[in-house]
Amino acid sequence: MAVVLVLVLIVVGSVLFHFLSPWWWTPIASNWDYIDHTIIISFWITGVVFAAVVLFMAYCVFRFRHREGNRAAYEPENKRLESWLMIVTAFGVTALLVPGLFVWSRFVTVPGDATEIEVVAQQWQWSFRLPGKDGKLGTSDTRDVTADNPLGVAPKDPNGQDDVLVEAADLHLPVGKPVKVLLRSIDVLHDFYIPEFRAKMDMIPGSVTYFWFTPTRTGTFQVLCAELCGQGHPLMHGVVVVDTEQDYLAWLGQQQTFAQLSAPQQSGSANQPPGKIMASNLGVAANSKLSRSAQ
Repeated sequence: MAVVLVLVLIVVGSVLFHFLSPWWWTPIASNWDYIDHTIIISFWITGVVFAAVVLFMAYCVFRFRHREGNRAAYEPENKRLESWLMIVTAFGVTALLVPGLFVWSRFVTVPGDATEIEVVAQQWQWSFRLPGKDGKLGTSDTRDVTADNPLGVAPKDPNGQDDVLVEAADLHLPVGKPVKVLLRSIDVLHDFYIPEFRAKMDMIPGSVTYFWFTPTRTGTFQVLCAELCGQGHPLMHGVVVVDTEQDYLAWLGQQQTFAQLSAPQQSGSANQPPGKIMASNLGVAANSKLSRSAQ
């Protein structure tokens, strides 16, 4: 009887933990409520099956417990029970698979008006590339990755000269516009994941993977690496800021293009910004005064 009580308490405790748990999903901030619906359907089906199986075990332990004078009868075949189990199992498996197939179909079908952006992962940081005024991303190659070109943008591709490079942990996107995210990894396996957007995808060295989403509300959302990528994996964080159109354009205007970042750096005061020239002149004047006072 103790075993029966423990099995029943497992089911009751699991159900209560689900309804009373303080942990739940973060509020969704993209168009992928389909993923939430699919997870909920899967959860209820597997939850009902879990409760049914454990309670059936408790029933069997109670119903067929050992009693003095009783002898078990061996009946290895029950066609009626097997038929019902086959029907119920087939229905349950179908209910689990079909919603996921519909979601996957949407997941891999990118809208034609989606803007392509690129996310590049490297232990243990994120970098981003956005199309320039031509609306096209230039090609890239791991053979072009250098200290001066960490994203490996092809230097001779004219489409890549105006690409906007964001070598920082924060990426800005406009609200309400679909985005196709192209994913590359320079070193090891990573996974680009924003919990509020629900969608995520592995980043495989030597391959370009993708997913898409549409931000549905403004805000700041944390980027996580959902793949164990090395010792610094817990520190691989980033931020996606979803802006209004006006704020996004203001941020975009402050970023530099690949052509600007790859231009040769010239030395000399003639090429320095006015602020730096003024600071340099002030420093020279101060040193001259100190020298005269010392004499």
